[in-house]
Amino acid sequence: MSTAVRFRSAGPADIEAIVALTESAYRGDASRVGWTTEADLLDGQRTDAAEVAALIANPHVMLLLAERNGQLLASCVLERLSGEHAGDGYFGMFSVRPDAQGNGTGRALLTEAERVARDQWHARAMRMTVIDVRAELIAWYARRGYRSTGEYRPFPYGDPRFGIPKRDDLRFEWLVKDL
Repeated sequence: MSTAVRFRSAGPADIEAIVALTESAYRGDASRVGWTTEADLLDGQRTDAAEVAALIANPHVMLLLAERNGQLLASCVLERLSGEHAGDGYFGMFSVRPDAQGNGTGRALLTEAERVARDQWHARAMRMTVIDVRAELIAWYARRGYRSTGEYRPFPYGDPRFGIPKRDDLRFEWLVKDL
């Protein structure tokens, strides 16, 4: 039996597992097992089946999965950007099973997402947004070559699809890495 992490694109049969993984990585007490929890910042949902299904159906998006021995360990959204950032990739909804955090699984998935964006999509850069009060997470990305752009995007207060904020000072910081 192989212990290597394998990567693949998600399909409709993966929706339930992706929602469960994402919720476990970001929300509630279960997320506190890992270091990437947002439980102190947000309540409510992080995603739902409708959002994941729409992402899988979008031809400009790849929902990338990391598995070991058939078990889902991590997932992320990889999107081909248009408009102002056409030619760049966007990395988001990065979810690593809390008990699989800190062992290189997340780093391996991020590396694979960058490879796909660079080699298959010919992206020049990878962009992402991170809640700016998440200093430890921003530092993790900085160690992997991401830098702040000095651009911010407001948090969507009042839209429960993004969670229910526990603070009134949340905003997203744009990070970028040249590929």
